[in-house]
Amino acid sequence: MSVQYYLWLAAILFGIGLVGVLTKRNALIVMMSVELMLNAANLTFLAFARQTGNISGHVIAFFVIAVAAAEAAVGLAVVIAIYRSRGAVNVDEVRALRE
Repeated sequence: MSVQYYLWLAAILFGIGLVGVLTKRNALIVMMSVELMLNAANLTFLAFARQTGNISGHVIAFFVIAVAAAEAAVGLAVVIAIYRSRGAVNVDEVRALRE
């Protein structure tokens, strides 16, 4: 199977994630969209690693997965704190936390 198919799939996944980040107001949906974009980047790294036969793409993908896990944990804690204080998890209400 050609690397081109993997790259097209990664581009489609990244596009879906980008649309989710730009259009949705729910913080959980935005976080899932960011995770989808990170997975698309991982797929790209792994496709090029397979094409070149180099293991560095696998190492970078592993670090991206670790960063995504940390982002999910911290982001979920922030979303829970916002929900407890405001009763909603809309992205627009994050500005209200400054006051």
